[in-house]
Amino acid sequence: VLIKKKYNFSIMINPIERITQNRIIKLFTEELGYAYYGNWEKREHNSNVEAEILMRNLLERGYSEALTDKAVKEVYDMATTNAGNIYTRNKAMYSLLRYGVKARPELGEQFDTIFPIDWQNWEQNEFGIAEEVTLTKGEHTRRPDIVLYINGIAMGVLELKRGTTDVAESVNQSISNQKLLFNEWFYTTVQLIMAGNNTQGLRYGTIETQAKYYLAWKEDEDDNEGYKLDKYLKKLCDKERLTDLIYNGVVFDAGIKKLPRPHQYFGLKASQDFVKRKEGGIIWHTQGSGKSLMMVPNSRIVILTDRTELDDQIERVFKDVGETDVAKTKSGRELLQFLTSSRPRLVCSLIHKFGNRNETDFDAFIKELEDNPVQTQGEIFVFIDECHRTQSGKLNQVMKAVLHNAVFIGFTGTPLLKQDKKTTMEVFGRYIHTYKFNEAVEDGVVKDLMYEGRSIEQNLTSQTKVDQWFEAKTAGLNDFQKNELKKKWGTMQNVLSSKSRMEKIVADILMDFTTKPRLKSQMGNGILVASSIYEACKYYNLFLNTELKNRCA
Repeated sequence: VLIKKKYNFSIMINPIERITQNRIIKLFTEELGYAYYGNWEKREHNSNVEAEILMRNLLERGYSEALTDKAVKEVYDMATTNAGNIYTRNKAMYSLLRYGVKARPELGEQFDTIFPIDWQNWEQNEFGIAEEVTLTKGEHTRRPDIVLYINGIAMGVLELKRGTTDVAESVNQSISNQKLLFNEWFYTTVQLIMAGNNTQGLRYGTIETQAKYYLAWKEDEDDNEGYKLDKYLKKLCDKERLTDLIYNGVVFDAGIKKLPRPHQYFGLKASQDFVKRKEGGIIWHTQGSGKSLMMVPNSRIVILTDRTELDDQIERVFKDVGETDVAKTKSGRELLQFLTSSRPRLVCSLIHKFGNRNETDFDAFIKELEDNPVQTQGEIFVFIDECHRTQSGKLNQVMKAVLHNAVFIGFTGTPLLKQDKKTTMEVFGRYIHTYKFNEAVEDGVVKDLMYEGRSIEQNLTSQTKVDQWFEAKTAGLNDFQKNELKKKWGTMQNVLSSKSRMEKIVADILMDFTTKPRLKSQMGNGILVASSIYEACKYYNLFLNTELKNRCA
């Protein structure tokens, strides 16, 4: 007789991980002031919207029972819908949470807006955590270590590992939890996904963030007491900080949900303080650190650049994040039409559109503008990309005269030389926030730039140089192959014996691609910086006469 018995298995937590988890729970409850909802391993029907908690908070904040019932139902229905992919559902839920639920108490009455989360008064919200939250709606059961709730809505998930286990394992576990096969449904409401251990600290991302894009928080680096995990959880999950990060820092960018890096967040907060005082300034964040996304605004904005490709890039960034009321000017006349009308809210333009008169008329034009100011509509903030290039001259004076009531904020990723720094700060004001190249390299935001000074030999006709090239080219070849190679010999000798310094530089680069392992393997790229477009074109033509002719752009 075969006797079958059904067991309820409970996954045992590693004792060291249990100690860590207990410490983190204590941190949330005693230091951060979160409510402890309990261990929900055996609790049934765990949800990303705990309706009773949300209902209680809304009633405590003064909403009527009728409005509360409708708001809770709409939030719950949105959180549990299967319509669309996880990105679409999460974006719709975020919009509902940020902008509120529209409902009316009775038919025929005016619509009211019910905010599931009080963004303006963070202390009016209920922050809580639950551990071992068993999720059973997917094909396979998963159990996040700690879930963070605001008013009963699951906003954050934290996976913990012991110090000897790489934090990448926690990241990968969080990523797999979001798969349809497991518990994708739960992440409709989730804004912040965290992974950490005692030795590597904390990493954070959001829904569908790839492992390589999980970020490390960075703040108060001089404070080295205690575990890095605890330090950054206290920073990131502070009630006011968490509420602000979710409200001001989330961007849905053309199918990818993004959270700010630390320098972007602190740059944003510093900018908000300047804007409130109607004070302009400069944001110097090194190239490649994400300045364009920082320009996504909440006011009437004019964005000026000095190159067509930058103008196109800015327009694309805004449209990708859902800002459809954006216009790109075709002429100076159209720019003035936009500025004197209430729409569009976002205007992209080249700074050259301010120079639609002959150079000789600039002074008279500026005087005319000062005597008869342009009647711009609304409170205008002007973002100027690559501001170190647009800091002086007549165009700048015209721009300031036209936008006489605007607040100017300059963005640059280029270190300012002493004279440039003085001029730029005279035009835009003091620094709002800085994030320098060495910081970005340290944080892994950009790759380091390695510079090797080269002295080009003035005489490349030496037999030693020629032999070196030939030996590199013929290594491992048989006689037939060497004979074939000699057919190229004349061309190479001509290059090596050229009199032009530019040709000598081309020959030196060609030598590197022949002898340097990384380049010889055809797995590396080279960038040649020329002093002008004309010189760059001339270099290109020179390369067309070498064996790199089909590998040069």
